[in-house]
Amino acid sequence: MLKPNIRYKELKDSYLFNTIYRKTDEYLAEHPDQKVLRMGVGDVSLPLCDAVIKALHRAVDDQAQASTFHGYMPEVGDASLRKAIAAHYRKAGTPVAEDEIFISSGACDDLGDILELFDQDNTVMVIEPAYPEYVDTNILAGRRIIHLRSGEDNGFLPEPCEEATADILYLCSPNNPTGAAFSRNQLQAWVDFANEIGAVILFDAAYEIFIEDDNIPHSIYELDGADRCAIEICSLSKTAGFTGTRLGYTIVPKKLVRGGMNLNAMWSRNRETRTNGVSYILQKGALAVFSSEGQRQIRENLRVYKENAASFMTALDAAGIWYTGGRNSPYIWMKCPNGMSGWEFFDYLLQEIQVVGIPGEGFGECGKGYFRFSTFGKLEETREAANRLCRLLTKE
Repeated sequence: MLKPNIRYKELKDSYLFNTIYRKTDEYLAEHPDQKVLRMGVGDVSLPLCDAVIKALHRAVDDQAQASTFHGYMPEVGDASLRKAIAAHYRKAGTPVAEDEIFISSGACDDLGDILELFDQDNTVMVIEPAYPEYVDTNILAGRRIIHLRSGEDNGFLPEPCEEATADILYLCSPNNPTGAAFSRNQLQAWVDFANEIGAVILFDAAYEIFIEDDNIPHSIYELDGADRCAIEICSLSKTAGFTGTRLGYTIVPKKLVRGGMNLNAMWSRNRETRTNGVSYILQKGALAVFSSEGQRQIRENLRVYKENAASFMTALDAAGIWYTGGRNSPYIWMKCPNGMSGWEFFDYLLQEIQVVGIPGEGFGECGKGYFRFSTFGKLEETREAANRLCRLLTKE
């Protein structure tokens, strides 16, 4: 008789966003004249840039002619796109070989699929608060998970320690949800730790484009020894607004070997098994992101999100509220005032100023008493939300 994966019973109910939507809808039903400003969900609000749109249109037209039609694409990604990404890394001073780059349908997919490189018996370390997928995918795989706590005392950037000893180490910098980002020395310590204990770092670099501090690495491969212990997973979702278009890439260095097996070769073989490649159209759109004009245009969009972050930071500074994120990240992680829990603060903001964010408890036990704002909203709405927040918190 068929046996389902009973580990699904171990997953927490996906109540976070459902509860947020329910509470918001209930409020609007009682107050239909109010405008609620939603500053919680980390989805972009600006459209794809013109260079990408034109490339997508050209690629669609290619598919209409026999001479330019493309069917299956290489499982590891189109050679021209891999070459462009490698050149992008070299320009930043971080050499990455083209055959170390694997094109994907998004970082979220690869964060789950990459675990097939590792045995079920491996132990996983996750820093809390954490992006839920790190935890859920390993629960489903039956791995033991070590939850390394972080907090205000270390800026939500814990150092490697004996409690962090595991086979797979998840690092996300700039971090979702906290917005905190590891300095060069802090990240080097994690690379050294991983090499010392023989662990592999899964480095989530989805938000690297928001970094503006020279002391914060954009790529883990800026650190000595990282090519012997780290896999970097990247996304165009927030970089170029591809949340609904879906494309990312994963870097697996050829020097990364464990148990006599080369993880680059393993991942290449995995892609041959797991995928028929990302569509020609989407890869052509992604190729435009790495053109000089594409880079200029996506940074114009980035400027808007940076202005949104500045609005929230100004409000919290005026109110004397502790927070992290914002400058090098699209997320603001603030301490709730007056000892409130995240959910209490959620209700308070909804009732008093009609602004919605995300309670920190949704990202793990260490998130209790904190609150996350996303800066991906529309410029005017975000300014209004920040002004409302400032007036409320400075009134207390």
